[in-house]
Amino acid sequence: MKTEILYGINSVFEALKAGKRRIYEIYIEESKTSKRILEVIKFAKSKKIPVKKIKTLPLNPIARISQHQGISAKVEPYLTFDLTDIIASEPLNGNRHFFLLLDNVIDPRNLGAIIRTALGAGVDSIIIPKDRSALPTPAVSKTSAGAIEHVRLIRVTNMVDTIRFLKQQGLWIVGLDKGADKTIYASDLTGSIAIVIGGEEKGIRPLVKKNCDFLVSIPQKGLLDSLNASVAAAIAMYEAYRQNKISQTNKSQR
Repeated sequence: MKTEILYGINSVFEALKAGKRRIYEIYIEESKTSKRILEVIKFAKSKKIPVKKIKTLPLNPIARISQHQGISAKVEPYLTFDLTDIIASEPLNGNRHFFLLLDNVIDPRNLGAIIRTALGAGVDSIIIPKDRSALPTPAVSKTSAGAIEHVRLIRVTNMVDTIRFLKQQGLWIVGLDKGADKTIYASDLTGSIAIVIGGEEKGIRPLVKKNCDFLVSIPQKGLLDSLNASVAAAIAMYEAYRQNKISQTNKSQR
């Protein structure tokens, strides 16, 4: 039986509330009695999940003392989704789909931050490659403040094949590229789209870029060459969200 250790109040509490993966046991330091800790205990007991108060928490090796907030949980590994199953269960049929594709995003902190923002920006699913990508680990859960428990994360073997499949389903593929002439603010991001975000150092790989329907850039003023991947993703996601909200408002007023 494979298990992993989640740590931090948000990571543990959101896993509890989402109920998507099995939680075997929750560990809480004896000295921790904050209101949120008590809420976690109450919720866990309502789900009949054992809660143990102990002196020292069992932790993932990367969980520093300052990060765990006195709480951790033994859980089953994060369960990713299958893209074809999602498309089959939620065909377009006039409904808007909003996907995010992460190409070569290998920093767990960036992945966690992107997931947290995606939840607020209305992204339906996040797609990452099985290779050359950060994985949905407890560290990513911590950085996402538990948001990973509420998003659909899909791992695929081939990003180019995935893009072609999404095109067949009627989605427009938008690549975020600092060299693109057209800015994200001058582009139509309404309708069903998939935004492709490149890695921290090299951006979107050439073949992936070639298969995008169009490329957009984020205008910048200053000497920095490019934005952090999670910041660029946040700007792109919320611009798409903004445009879609305006489009919906205009349609409702007709």
